Amino acid sequence: MRPAERGDAPVPLVPDLRTGSDLRAAGPTVLRMVVGAQLRRFREAAGISTEDAGYEIRGSHSKISRMELGRVGFKERDVADLLTLYGVTDPGVREPLLDLADHANTPGWWQAYGDVVPGWFEPYLGLEQGAEVVRVFEVQDVPDLLQTPEYARALITARHPEASKEEIERRVELRMARRRVFERPEPLKLWAVLDEAVLHRAVGGPATLRAQIEHLIEAAERPNVSVQVLPFAAGGHAGESGPVTLLRFAEPELPDVVYLEQLTGALYPDRAADIARYRDVLNRLGVQAEPPSRTREILRDLLDA
Repeated sequence: MRPAERGDAPVPLVPDLRTGSDLRAAGPTVLRMVVGAQLRRFREAAGISTEDAGYEIRGSHSKISRMELGRVGFKERDVADLLTLYGVTDPGVREPLLDLADHANTPGWWQAYGDVVPGWFEPYLGLEQGAEVVRVFEVQDVPDLLQTPEYARALITARHPEASKEEIERRVELRMARRRVFERPEPLKLWAVLDEAVLHRAVGGPATLRAQIEHLIEAAERPNVSVQVLPFAAGGHAGESGPVTLLRFAEPELPDVVYLEQLTGALYPDRAADIARYRDVLNRLGVQAEPPSRTREILRDLLDA
């Protein structure tokens, strides 16, 4: 399953802003991105600077930038004032956008886990829940969305030795809850490339690793999940810089998002050239890795060894 590249076809200036459950189901993070993208396009079409737009809503140019990137929630008055400034007076355009802006302020289900979710990770949870496709390369562990509870518990315990049993279970519960993306009417498409080392690192012990490999085999049988192993024999490869995740959304006005997790934070490269480079890395890894059919054979061989 190789996701097609997002084309360069222009998006209509006045898009079909769906107000039904299909777009709202994407979650508040994606809704903020959609609203922000439309505000940016209306502003650019009107030839208005971020400084002038900020002045209109009693804010700064940086506030406008954060709004357009979907990094903050929206006040109805701010959105209405900006639309007026940009010359967007058609109720058929204004009202759907204002409705989306209102729903973008609804808390996501994952915010109930705020006690165990660092601030830098919360945006990713929203992106993951709203994505149409997630492409990931992992060099140490099985990707979060493909982990068994036992495997996840062993990882979390090793990485949070100071955490109480209750906190560890909360973290495991959250990780398992994230898998609801596979239960949507249009389930998430996941394409994962795993370094072979992942399959030999006995996280939680041999029995836990074995159960995890069995789960990978089962998951890889789904039509919306592709798993590839990058073998040691491949030698040098395109992913030498480490793990990378790329998220793609159904909304054509939204760009791909690259997520690079670090020990105490995360990076989201947003330059188009940088995103294209990471996309190319994932494409090349997909070529260098064993195809999905051969990967399933490798996984079964590990169980028989």
